[in-house]
Order: sequence, then C-alpha cells, then structure tokens
Amino acid sequence: MAASRVIAAATVRSVKSRRLIPQRAALVLTPAAVNKVKEILADKPEYIGLKVGVQQRGCNGLSYTLNYATEKGKFDEEVVQDGIRVIIDKKAQLTLLGTEMDFVETKLSAEFVFNNPNIKGTCGCGESFSI
Repeated sequence: MAASRVIAAATVRSVKSRRLIPQRAALVLTPAAVNKVKEILADKPEYIGLKVGVQQRGCNGLSYTLNYATEKGKFDEEVVQDGIRVIIDKKAQLTLLGTEMDFVETKLSAEFVFNNPNIKGTCGCGESFSI
C-alpha cells in the first residue's frame, strides 16, 4: 500500500448540551463541508470520496485524518450525502458517532471542523482529543 497523504487540516470541538443529528447517523456534513468536498474532488475522478480516520497524536491522544479514498474497506462505514461519499475508517467509527463535519474559513485559516458530542477533552490548539 502506498503512503497516504494528508490533504486538509482538521480541528476538533467538544459539543456538550445539544444533539446534532439523529442517533443512527454516523456523520453528517454541513452544506459548507459538502461544497468543499465537491471542490476538492472535482478534478480527481480516480478517487471515490474522502476517507476520515483517527491516529494517535497530540497532547490529548487522538486526531482526525482526511485522505483521498480509492476504495471502501470491508469494515469501513460509508456516508453518502448530497452526491458525495465519505468513507469512515473502521478504527474511527466509534469516535465519530453523532458528529457533524463542517468547513470553516476565516482570514487566518480554512479547515474542516468536527463538532463531536462524544469528546471528553481537547488540547489547547484543538488538534487532538480524548474520548
């Protein structure tokens, strides 16, 4: 297998008092996230979508990864929304349940943000989290 290349930055936010999506949805994308994924994949027909994973990193334990997806693994979860596909790596499924994926652009940054109600703590910079 070829080494994967990270294609975007991601920030994590802990969500305490609101339920973002229905219980059975693994991941929901905001319109801004859908538009950005469409833009990223527009000129890349060799990829079927984006793949979200987790890796051990940072001061709080875990961080999300975003890569191009060429195939869906046997135990990977697939989310299809508004014509785009997001593959969730089998190791990331439990950490993503009930999460909203957004794309936020400011004067200083442009990044995908995961609003996750399952997170117990995040680091100061928002790049890593614990469940």
